[in-house]
Amino acid sequence: DEDFAPFDLLPAESEPRVSQHIPQVISLIENIVERGMAYESEGDVYFDVPAYHEETGAYGKLSGRDYTQLVDGARVSPDERKRSAPDFALWKRSGPGEPAWDSPWGAGRPGWHIECSAMSTHVLGQPFDIHGGGMDLIFPHHENEIAQSEAAFGKSFSRFWMHNGFVNL
Repeated sequence: DEDFAPFDLLPAESEPRVSQHIPQVISLIENIVERGMAYESEGDVYFDVPAYHEETGAYGKLSGRDYTQLVDGARVSPDERKRSAPDFALWKRSGPGEPAWDSPWGAGRPGWHIECSAMSTHVLGQPFDIHGGGMDLIFPHHENEIAQSEAAFGKSFSRFWMHNGFVNL
């Protein structure tokens, strides 16, 4: 709250934590798997970008990127457990000493993008009005939030997207 004080901004009404939303994360992933847009591989669960795009034609609608042009290994290390390079983790199995929660796929933790979709949907419903953040989140984070949320629920994730440049104080 002290960061907001100089700007005369009100504090957030909700500050969810993923550790308190694991059931929502698991349920969201199960919905995506049931709709045929995610798959399990050795305890991990991956979002199937080509399957989603084939059904919806929508992957890349926020960023304008063509997923077929993404280069394997350019952003993250190649992973043989994935069916295609742009697929991303919804659930990651945990290694020794790493945080873990029980799931239908074994002990693990949520992927980076799925936790945001689960928490925002739980707190705000879907669709909600405005989603935003820094321009560095447009791809892949917000693009993946849209894909996984719309794959799970079959409707728009957010009505408006607002992205700011970098703020220096």
